[in-house]
Amino acid sequence: MKRLYVILVVAIALAMVLGLGISQSPGYILIDYPHVFRYESGIWSTLAALLALCLVLFVLGLLLRALATSTGLVNPWSRRNRSRRVQSAIEQGQLDLAEGRWSSAEKHLQRAAEAEPQPLLYYLGAARAANEQARHAESDALLERALLRQPQAELAIALSHAQLQIDRGDSDGALQTLQAMHERHPRNVQVLRQLQRLHQQRGEWPALIRLLPELRKDKALPVAELAELERRAWGENLSLAAVQPGAREEGLAALHSAWQELSSGQRQEPALVLAYAEQLRQLGAQVEAEEVLRQALKRQYDSHLARLYGLVRGADSSKQLQSAEAWLKQHPDDSSLLLTLGRLCLQNRLWGKARDYLEASLRLQRNPEACAELARLLAQLGDTQGSNQLFQEGLGLLDERLLAAPLPELARG
Repeated sequence: MKRLYVILVVAIALAMVLGLGISQSPGYILIDYPHVFRYESGIWSTLAALLALCLVLFVLGLLLRALATSTGLVNPWSRRNRSRRVQSAIEQGQLDLAEGRWSSAEKHLQRAAEAEPQPLLYYLGAARAANEQARHAESDALLERALLRQPQAELAIALSHAQLQIDRGDSDGALQTLQAMHERHPRNVQVLRQLQRLHQQRGEWPALIRLLPELRKDKALPVAELAELERRAWGENLSLAAVQPGAREEGLAALHSAWQELSSGQRQEPALVLAYAEQLRQLGAQVEAEEVLRQALKRQYDSHLARLYGLVRGADSSKQLQSAEAWLKQHPDDSSLLLTLGRLCLQNRLWGKARDYLEASLRLQRNPEACAELARLLAQLGDTQGSNQLFQEGLGLLDERLLAAPLPELARG
């Protein structure tokens, strides 16, 4: 409080001194530019005018600065408020995208992309939203705009474009996009994975087989998943090779050629042997299929191979039965092998042994194939009731949903 009094006293004293000085010596200023400008006044009034002018300029500067940095109350178009609107568009657009409000998501994310210096993610989101609305031209235009703004993100944009093309059913366009990126970025794992999935989806097994070495080299898939994919690809390729337009001999030649393309290790894998033998059987090469299966089962027993062995007919059905009975010593609880033995006994007209084997198979596992085989045998032996029961059981096992759904009540007249 004392300080305030001191300041007031000093200010009053200075004002008195200044007032006395002005009264005793008012001063005089004359500025004359002939025929243009003339200014004539006291020196103190001129100084006061200059001081007032400086004060006005200072206040105007403060006002302009306030306008530039103010909130929407003073200037709704200020930088801060614009930033808030962009952030709001980003948050709303991402929420709309996650919840499937495609039109709103496209509008908000496109607005955010146009305002942000790094717009890639917002353009990609807006393109996806447009694609979900089947506005494919607009979706592609947004991706082109993203590439124009961030050309260094070409790969990311192309990968997103390929996925959008797949989503809209344009697998040909997606393949072209991914192949172009594969040429430019041959070691990119994401490109390899998308190519693998697309080839698999399109059933292009030879193309997928050609891609397998790169998938393995760049570790694009886990080891177990890659091994399973490789087995399936080669198996499907064998199936494709057998389905050749033209004569049966051409199909067999193509199948043999595809089999020889496999490595020696692959030709011993049960899943691939199964695919090869099944195609041989389908093409009528029963004797060759039996030999392939017999040799494979000698090397390594497999229940699936044993089941197929009962569906092929070798050159000597009695020797075929002897081979299968030899495997039974080490695998007495394999229902598939027992089913095969039952079938081979049927081929050799050994009705009693066939019945025993088929019943043993059914005791281990209720299988529709075993039911059907035993039902056929019982019908031939005259047991019609037992045959009908097994046929009904077999049908129920083929599709248990038929038994789960109750029959509708009959209409009563």
